[in-house]
Formats: sequence, structure tokens, C-alpha cells
Amino acid sequence: MRLRTTILALPLAATAVWAESAAPTYYKDVLPVLQKNCQSCHRPGETAPMSFMTYESTRPWAKAMKEAVVARRMPPWSADPHVGKFSNDRSLNQAEVATLVNWAESGGKAGEATDAPAQRSFASGWTIPQPDIVYEMSEEYEVAPTGTIEYTYFIIPTGFEEDKWVQMAEARPGNREVVHHIIAFVREPGSKWLRDYPVGKAFIPRGGQGRSEGSSGFLTGYAPGLPPEQLRPGHAKRMKAGSDIVLQMHYTANGKTARDRSKVGIIFAKEPVTHRVMTLGATNNKFVIPAGADNHQVDAAITLYRDSELVGLLPHMHLRGKAFEMSAVYPTGEREKLLWVPKYDFNWQLWYQLPEGKVLPKGTRIEASGWYDNSRNNKHNPDPGKDIRWGDQSWEEMMIGFFNVSIPVDVNPADLVRRPQPNASGGGE
Repeated sequence: MRLRTTILALPLAATAVWAESAAPTYYKDVLPVLQKNCQSCHRPGETAPMSFMTYESTRPWAKAMKEAVVARRMPPWSADPHVGKFSNDRSLNQAEVATLVNWAESGGKAGEATDAPAQRSFASGWTIPQPDIVYEMSEEYEVAPTGTIEYTYFIIPTGFEEDKWVQMAEARPGNREVVHHIIAFVREPGSKWLRDYPVGKAFIPRGGQGRSEGSSGFLTGYAPGLPPEQLRPGHAKRMKAGSDIVLQMHYTANGKTARDRSKVGIIFAKEPVTHRVMTLGATNNKFVIPAGADNHQVDAAITLYRDSELVGLLPHMHLRGKAFEMSAVYPTGEREKLLWVPKYDFNWQLWYQLPEGKVLPKGTRIEASGWYDNSRNNKHNPDPGKDIRWGDQSWEEMMIGFFNVSIPVDVNPADLVRRPQPNASGGGE
């Protein structure tokens, strides 16, 4: 009864169309929606448990699809539609929801194959197009069947003899059953970060040495729902000649011995690069979330000291994460809410990509706020009787408002986050 009530709440215009026209068919009406919003995940070898690439593989899931789109569980998209506009918004509009619901309720007919749009093509084994180069762990890593596995690192030399500009990059787990996340960092030549650890061999850094402050930047990552890095033409991430890729691997034991050999695929820019893209974060690692607190707020902020363009936003918390907000406070004092995620879901780490042209003037402060439910009402809470602090593991917590910005290639990236020093006369920069 609840589902029927929800369906009846669809706009009257949509229900009128249902009544006056023939029932939708897979090839003519449903397949275009699946190609646009679903097939990037719902295809063989990807994260979704079923494929929506053919009528035969889709039809058995018609009822489940109907329930998921009515409840807005699928496609996953957590941003409030009233705050900000995002170029990669994959949520369904009301007409698309109506099409899928009516198709399921009218028998899930195939229709005529000649009505189908051209098949969407994908590179085998990748979400991005076929990479120009692939870097893989030099050997398989054995994941223990039980216990806590600390973040494990692998250093992979690139062998670059000249600087490279990366327009797309994707991290792919070798074994999704035990890989919770991958972060691929760039370590430039001469960096002291992790220099005492072996190349090509797994290691666990001592005493916080794995912290990425020593790296030259975030390249790409893998986590539940996290899309690969895909930058628009003219924008790219720089990798200097002689750089290494450092993989931070978060493995989780699943009760049996497993093996993993993960990899990173890279596509280089094919046209002149005018803007360098950097991943930054408004971070707070000093919080304490009291036991039993059901709406605890944690704030963070970072100031940008050069003009830049905002490219994308990525909230990050763990299992107690409840809601997340990111805002820009401009030098004029004006405040603009950039992103509001009222129901944060740890299982879907989503980038929210902005349309071209969102300028952040010099002196803009990016503010982030996260709300946490550390009470017994949170069914995902590992331990509601414990005060919670920052930590790597999922039963601990994090608070990071990641964001991508671009700057002209002739700007020193360090100047973006480095406060200008007064000149000799005591003035500003």
C-alpha cells in the first residue's frame, strides 16, 4: 500500500500520459534511461550485482527497479536538488521515474529491437576509456582472513622521463571483496615522504608516516560509489618526470584468506593544458563525538589565497556520518551554500562535479560541516557507548570536505594555500 501511495503522488501530467498512451517498452523507453543513468555500474565486471545491458538481463529486476527508483535509492545521488547545480547529476527526473514504474507495472514488455538507441560502449574492465598506461602492484598481496588490517602501502615507479598531464585516472581493485578503498597519490622526485620504505613491496608505515601531507597530491581513488577522476579538456593533474604512484590500500578481512593485485589506469591530456587541477580538503582531525550524541556537529575550513575555479566537491565521513554541508565565504563576506547532503551514506562516496565557471576569488574560505549520529538509533553505529575520535578504520571517524580546484598552469600551486607574507614595507603581497 505504501508503494502504491507513493506512485500516485507522481505528477498528474505523468499519470495522464500513462493512461493515454501505450505502455512503455524496454527498447524504446527504458533503455535510454538505463544508458544515461545506470549502465556505467550495471554491466558485467562492475560494482552492481546485476547487468542492465540487455533486455534479458534487465527484465527479472523490473519490480526491484521500480521500488528502488520510487524510494530514490537508485541511482545513488545524495545532494539536495535545491542547493547547487552539478554536471554529473545522475538522479532521475520525475518523467524517468514514471517510465520505469509504468514499465514494471505493465508487464515489462520488450518492444521492438529496432527502436533501441545505439549501444553505449565501454572500455573492457574500465569506467574511463581505455587507458594510455596501466600501473599495477608488482605482486599479489595476501589479505588475512581475520583481524584489523592497517592501511597498507605500495610504491610504483612511473618511469616518466618527462612531465605528464593526466586528464583521467581510475583505480581498480583486484578483489572487491576485501578492498574497501584505494587512494593513489603522486610522490614527486626528491620527496622525503616514505623514502625509507621499499619500492614494489607492501608495507605499513610507522607512527603516522603514511599521512599524505608529504605527498604531491591526490591522483585518484576507489571507494564504494566513488567515480574515477575525469577532467574536462584543457584541465589536468600534473605528474613530474620521475614521479612515483603511492597506493594506500584499505583492506577488510572477510573470514577467508584472499589475494589482491590492484591497478591504476591513466589517460594523458591530448591537447594543450591551460589549468592545473588540485585536490584539497577542509579537514578537522581534532574532534570528539560524545557517546550517545545523535546530531554532533564538526566544522572545518580552508582559505584559498589565489583566484581559482571550483571543479568538484566530495564529503567524507564514516559510519556515523549523518549529513554534510559545504559553503564558500567570499572576501566580501557573502556566504554561498555549495552542497547540502541531508542523508549522508557511507556506502556511496560521490563526487559532485560543478559546471564550468565557478570562480573562487582570492581570499575565499571553503567551510565544511559534518553531523554525526553516535547514538543507538543509528543502526550502522559500531559502538554507541564510546566517544569517537579521528581514525583510519571504518569504526572510527573522519571529517574531510574534499574539493577540486583549478588554477592556471603558471601559478605555483603552493601559493594557493600559503598565506602571503607582508612585503618589506609592511603591506600585503
